[in-house]
Amino acid sequence: MVAIADEIILDIGGVRLLGSISPQNRRTPRGLVILLHGWEGSMNSTYILQTGRYFYENGYSIFRLNFRDHGDSHHLNNGIFYATLLEEVFLAIKQAAEMFKDYPAFLVGFSLGGNFALRIARQSATGSIENLKHIVSISPVLDPNKATDGIESSYYIHSYFLKKWRRSLIKKQKLFPHRYDFSQILALKSIRKMTDALIERYSNLDSTDDYFGGYTIDSKDLKNIVLPVTLLIAEDDPIISFDDFQQLQLNNKTNLVAQRYGGHNGFVNGLRLRGWYESELLALFNDIASSHA
Repeated sequence: MVAIADEIILDIGGVRLLGSISPQNRRTPRGLVILLHGWEGSMNSTYILQTGRYFYENGYSIFRLNFRDHGDSHHLNNGIFYATLLEEVFLAIKQAAEMFKDYPAFLVGFSLGGNFALRIARQSATGSIENLKHIVSISPVLDPNKATDGIESSYYIHSYFLKKWRRSLIKKQKLFPHRYDFSQILALKSIRKMTDALIERYSNLDSTDDYFGGYTIDSKDLKNIVLPVTLLIAEDDPIISFDDFQQLQLNNKTNLVAQRYGGHNGFVNGLRLRGWYESELLALFNDIASSHA
């Protein structure tokens, strides 16, 4: 998948997002699988590469998308990444799907990418992507406020994200020194405090609560979705509150799969540490692709 991949810059009304396409070049593809990473991940994160390779080996073309300021894409836009920037992600996915318009497309998002996937499912009721047939959301963030508490409650998880976010902001500052001075923000030792300072200084929002509210998935948001969705979550997720999923109002388009164990984006099986969900999703996608043919 990586060897055949071509990087592509998608231009979405002046915003540029970096993606990677791995087409099936020796056989007719079963369909297209679009992958969305989590916060401070990238299209080259291990879980993205592993999942992409699995579906590529089983006959699917793969599109991996970088969110703004993730991976090696900080130079593409003056503005910084906010999780509320749904429209550019939606249009990027639409462009990717249209490149393979004769085949069924499937969207798989992890963590914050899972949150984007659910909001795209919600948005598809009014602005559809014609060949998008199924959305999968793995360990999605529903309530960013609670998720921030979950991250900060663990020294190791907090340290991991703090290090990656600081590195990302430093890269952005070096590329646009005339626009950004993150020195005071980088000195903070809390993701919440860094978010507060970033929103106050570099956004048009009144508060972090307003920002978090902009990408919260509330209990009624999925009630009227028209695209089939699979939600995969774990009760022992240290970041995402399991109780929030139990309060969701779902229609018959959504299949909620809750596991006792799995952590955050885990769900591994066997000594090879492969995600057990891959074969389950493959069977699901194959059924849909067969009916589409």
